[in-house]
Amino acid sequence: MPIYQLGSELIFPEASLASDDGLLAVGGDLSPERLVLAYQNGIFPWFEDDEQIMWWSPNPRLILELNEFKVSKSLKRIINSNKFDVKLNTCFTDVVEACSSTSRKGEDGTWITEGMKEAYIKLHKLGIAYSVEVFENKQLVGGLYGLAIGKIFCGESMFHKVSNASKVALYYLVDILKENNFNFIDAQTPTNHLISMGAKEISRETFLSRLKNNTKNL
Repeated sequence: MPIYQLGSELIFPEASLASDDGLLAVGGDLSPERLVLAYQNGIFPWFEDDEQIMWWSPNPRLILELNEFKVSKSLKRIINSNKFDVKLNTCFTDVVEACSSTSRKGEDGTWITEGMKEAYIKLHKLGIAYSVEVFENKQLVGGLYGLAIGKIFCGESMFHKVSNASKVALYYLVDILKENNFNFIDAQTPTNHLISMGAKEISRETFLSRLKNNTKNL
């Protein structure tokens, strides 16, 4: 499959044309308009500082159906203990910074570059990107952020500084999304952590079809 070179025109090739590993295009920019267009079409950026902007649409795609989120007995105990204080959109930038600085198994660096941080902070200011924050003793110890596109939440990253804090953030996110009639969470690529909590892989074709159904009024 060819890898498309993007220019200044605000356009993407069809996500179904992505390579087997999911790479679709390179280039373009991280403007709010381009990012929203990308997510509306099942495409997201993922690259490191020394690389061109790369745009992906993997096959298969990892999603979390809201009703399939697995709440373990231990997580229920933590939620019921009120150990953590959970808030929404009170410190989006701090969550992004924490996600970018968190070391992850098997990764030498971070894909959350300075340009990516700036881009998603702009989306937050526009009311498109959101964060869930978890506090313990008034200290930020966990959280996540992502975009609301139609009735789908596109998860970007999560972090924890104490055990279970990111799970608590996801628990509250699922609850908020259910209350607002969202359909599912797009988790993009597989992680054992999310799969253990109920996420599953679906084909790119199925994902794009469901995405279209949930964004058709945009």
